Amino acid sequence: MEEVERLWNEVRELSLGNNSKVERLQAPPTALQFLRDFVNPNKPCIISNAINHWPALSLWAQAQPNQAQHSYLSRSLSSSSVSLHLTPSGRADALAPLPSSPSSLCFASAYVQRTPFPDALRLIASPDHNPAVVAYAQQQNDCFRSEYSALAADCDPHIDWATEAFGGALPEAVNLWIGNQRSHTSFHKDHYENLYAVVSGEKHFILLPPTDVHRLYIRQYPAATYRYSSDTGEFDLELEEPIRYVPWCSVDPFPPPEKLHEEVSKFPLYFNGPKPFECTVKAGEILYLPSMWFHHVRQSSGDGGCTIAVNYWYDMQFDIKYAYFNFLKSIHYRSPSLLLPEKFSEETDSDPDCL
Repeated sequence: MEEVERLWNEVRELSLGNNSKVERLQAPPTALQFLRDFVNPNKPCIISNAINHWPALSLWAQAQPNQAQHSYLSRSLSSSSVSLHLTPSGRADALAPLPSSPSSLCFASAYVQRTPFPDALRLIASPDHNPAVVAYAQQQNDCFRSEYSALAADCDPHIDWATEAFGGALPEAVNLWIGNQRSHTSFHKDHYENLYAVVSGEKHFILLPPTDVHRLYIRQYPAATYRYSSDTGEFDLELEEPIRYVPWCSVDPFPPPEKLHEEVSKFPLYFNGPKPFECTVKAGEILYLPSMWFHHVRQSSGDGGCTIAVNYWYDMQFDIKYAYFNFLKSIHYRSPSLLLPEKFSEETDSDPDCL
């Protein structure tokens, strides 16, 4: 199946350029330019100077970590409770060792607790205060227009040139993300067109196009959820009952140094294949992340001790590109030049959305 490996390189050469760089625009595109140059070819880009008018850029980053309770955000949301995601490692919706068998892996979801927003912000902005707990406000249920509706006037309700390019439909969901440098997001993809606007701090993305699906070694993992006791300060990881399996990407692009050789030998298609696209999205910039692109995300905190972003999820078009992707992933691919250690497990469309 050398044709599959050839496809990886052809996509880069024909559509994306083979330099592993995500194109940057210094001003917002017109709707026609955005549709023609990025949406139709399913090509990411970073747009500068598109949200300079947002009050959020100045208002949300005012607090220092030890003053989070006095910040504009805390004052605006003083009476609000939000969904705070807690993990012991900062890796929610990611693979973790099974409690009963550490040599096996499960798909671990965060413990979610309702928390008064000022308390949530203190936990996030001061990560060294309780190093055994990593807090991340990352609810993905249109939370900006529900839990954080008091902040609605600080951002645009939608990205006008993107809305026009996508046919005029408004975003299906708008989400707010508040985290720190301890939180990572593992490789995954979303069935949405994503406009990701960073307000404070920086987001560091690793991107792979949908054609690289085999390089992520998507396999079925039993679902589990963290439980947290505020009395003991300890986490437990419990398998769901009845057992449910989640298709998830197996590759960690940043394995510990002592495990690097092992990971390279387990996942050669990723580590020895074409270089992924990497980019950093800074405060005031928007990343257009096309539907079905695989992405891994890290973050660096801003002056207020947090990384804050707002993303707009627009429905993707289930057109011929989606049919092509389904055909490609249905191939049980075994590289003639890079032997897979295990058979590729076919993915289903039930994979959860996460960033």
